[in-house]
This record gives sequence, C-alpha cells and structure tokens, in this order.
Amino acid sequence: MGTATAGYSNPTDQVMIKRAPTSKPPFTLADIKKAIPPHCFERSTIKSFSYLIADLTAASIFYYVATTYIPQLPQPLYYIAWPVYWFVQGCVFMGLWLIAHECGHHAFSDNMLLEDTIGLILHSFLLTPYFSWKISHRRHHANTGSLEHDEVYVPKTRSQLGEWWFYFDNPIGRILSLVVKLTLGWYIYLSINAAGRPYDKFASHYDPRSPIFSDNERILILISDIGLLIFSYLMYNMGLIQGFGWVFCVYGGAMMVMNAFLVTITYLHHTHSSLPHYDDSEWNWMKGAFSTIDRDYGVLNKVFHNITDTHVLHHLFSYIPHYHAMEATKAIRPIIGEYYQSDSTPFFVALWRESMNCLFIEADESNEKNKGIYWYKSE
Repeated sequence: MGTATAGYSNPTDQVMIKRAPTSKPPFTLADIKKAIPPHCFERSTIKSFSYLIADLTAASIFYYVATTYIPQLPQPLYYIAWPVYWFVQGCVFMGLWLIAHECGHHAFSDNMLLEDTIGLILHSFLLTPYFSWKISHRRHHANTGSLEHDEVYVPKTRSQLGEWWFYFDNPIGRILSLVVKLTLGWYIYLSINAAGRPYDKFASHYDPRSPIFSDNERILILISDIGLLIFSYLMYNMGLIQGFGWVFCVYGGAMMVMNAFLVTITYLHHTHSSLPHYDDSEWNWMKGAFSTIDRDYGVLNKVFHNITDTHVLHHLFSYIPHYHAMEATKAIRPIIGEYYQSDSTPFFVALWRESMNCLFIEADESNEKNKGIYWYKSE
C-alpha cells in the first residue's frame, strides 16, 4: 500500500498506522474540481436508468430461479440454496438501495422530481424512509467528522462510554455487538437515532416531529412513512396469500443481507484508526470530507456501484454519478496526495479489527494546538 494508504503490518493488530493529515490542505476544492474531467459531472438519465434496469432484471432472474427451482431440490440442498439466494439477492438489493441513494444526492438525473419519485419507490421497497434519510444524510455530508454536528457514527470518548467500554473490549462483547449491529443496527438507528448525533429530545427518522427535521421538512417525513406503510401492507397481504414463510424466503432473508452490508459499508467508511474527528475548535468542511476512507470489496465494488472504493470522492462531490466516480477518483488522487485514505483489507477482517481498535476516541495531546482533534483508541 502506498504512502497515502492506511495500513497495518497484521490485519488484526493496530501497528504502524499512518494517520491522515489534519493540517490545512495545500489545495482548494476548486483545485480538486479542475482535475476532474468535466464530463464526470454530467448526469445521464438514460445511463442511470440502464443501471436501474440491470439491477431490477438481476433481482427478477434470481427471484424466478429461486421460486422455481429451489422448492424442487432435495432437503440438504434446499437448506443450502436459500441462503445462497439470500446473499446474491441481498447484494442486488444493496445495489438498488445505492441507486436510490444517488437519487437523494441529485446524481441520477437532472430532473429532481423524477429522482425523488424513483428514490421514494426504491427505498420504500427496501424499507428505508426515503426523504427522512435523504435529509439526515445530507446533513451528514455537510458535517462529516464533526463531534457536535455529524449525524451518524459519532464516536464517544472514554469518559462518555464510562464502564460500558469493558463490555465491548473482549471477543464475546465484540461478537455480540457486531451481531446486533449487522442484524438490527440499521433499524435501531432509524428508530431511535442510535450512534447518531445527540439531540435534546427523542429523535427518530419515522417521526415528522423529530428534531432531526425542520418544520418545512415534516410533510416529506410523512410521505416517507406513507411509502413504508403502503409497501408493508402489500407484503402483509402477500403473506396472507403465499404464507409469511414464503415472504421471508423470497424477500426477508435478502433484506437481512442488504442491511448487514449497508451497516458494514457505512461503518467502515467512517471508522478507522487513521481517521480523525474534530470538535468545533478544529472542524471545517474540507477536513471533515477527508475524514473518510475508501475500502475494497472485490467484485462487490461493481455490484455496489463503486460507493465502496470511491467514497472519498463522494464526500467531496456527492452529485457525481457512480459511473463516473472511479475515473474522477483516479483524477483527484495526484492532487490530494496523502489526504486520500484507502484500505484494501478484506471487509470482514476490517469489520472485526475496527470493532477492536476503534472503541472510543481521545483528544490528541501531542501539543496544545491539537486538543480539538480526536483519534480512535482501544484499551
């Protein structure tokens, strides 16, 4: 790995870590933008639709194969085939979720009404409140790395964790926390804002009155909830007709895989020992944008529309369509140099390692002027 790449001599040990720079960059956002070919900023509705149709076609084929052939298999193969289907279909669902995510970033089409319509339909199908998450995610992009204002994966200091750190600083605690995170974590976050920015009162992505949203956004939250209720009602009626076991087999299992990947991807993009967090005395938007890291998911990079390995670019220019993101990432790397962070550790290894090495944050005490910069620590 190169000098701008965070690395470890052993994938499970926190050694020889190269921290991301926290000083003012010797370049501006305009300098970075000039390095990107102009066509990378162009949205093509036709091209975006081609990826959407490809994902929907893949999902339909997997559904047809599963419902047609798996029930005919003998029992030992039957119980193996369904989890295989859940994995591959869950990966396709993740790709569809990311297309809806692009709609929320105005990266799908020049027509924003079209984007919101597609995003609302796709995210409702995938049990995500479209406008609610679009709004909080937009604020995440505006405040990345800020301990006071970031919306998600806001780490705690050792003193804030109190005695709770003890329950996570051991293999059993880490396993249990990962199981909860990968199965229920997404819905816990949406429901009660767990791991999110602290608010003065109860915050939920489902509640139009939540402090996450402003008064003129509350109608959009209601629309998101209606989308979820309509799809849930359709699934309930499908369960009455086909059986709820059938609904789980063709939909629920794949959703569990998608949710696990969704949490894994977002967690690993913002959790790494090389990444700083800032309080208000040190934070600015550019510093925050560089407090994220690209990851490598192998062949799944393409299935996930390259959100995995172009996330640094995504935080600089979130409106660049995914089909231009790799070209744009290659264009900016010579400009941003060591400010670009990446890690090629297999994601399942990294997930375990970060759960061990990134328990809490502590202020940088290397000198007085860095007191507003925080780094991940573990006992």
